[in-house]
Amino acid sequence: MSKILICGVDEAGRGPLAGPVVAAAVVLGGNIIEGLRDSKKLSNAQRRRLAPRIRDHCLSYALGVSTVEEIDHYNIRRATMFAMQRAVSGIIVCPDEVLVDGDFVPDFPYPSKPLIGGDNLVEEIMAASILAKTMRDDIMLKYDADYPIYGFAQHKGYCTTTHLQALAENGPCPIHRHSFAPVKKAMVVRKEP
Repeated sequence: MSKILICGVDEAGRGPLAGPVVAAAVVLGGNIIEGLRDSKKLSNAQRRRLAPRIRDHCLSYALGVSTVEEIDHYNIRRATMFAMQRAVSGIIVCPDEVLVDGDFVPDFPYPSKPLIGGDNLVEEIMAASILAKTMRDDIMLKYDADYPIYGFAQHKGYCTTTHLQALAENGPCPIHRHSFAPVKKAMVVRKEP
């Protein structure tokens, strides 16, 4: 009997105040990649070493992105689902099942289920979390060059004290999520005389 083909899906960037949300879908197909863990439990250097190994040794992978405009228009949950759907639509094999880290599953053309804590339990989801995180970090590093006053290279758009201070002093830039409360607050403060 053949082993079932699992596609793991995870995202990076639901919580930040700026930048896109990125999802990855990975089918390992039985290939073993040493060192896989939830991306949050790995250092940046470890993720950077693992990402090319995942891409080179998995059966298939794909990435999906939802823009800041989509996040602001639809909300972060729906934008995350769009990114996940885009990632899964890009894989080149038909999985038997899609396992998504978290408590919700978008509509996929395959049997699927959510798995809370899946990034600690399923290697395919661990691999997806690493690819999503490294791609989003790369995007934020590029944005740091465009908008250096915000420090995106350091905090990647998350709600740090440094980021909030830069928002208060400068107002939001085009990649800030205007629908998020701290960004809205910075917009109001900047408009007052």
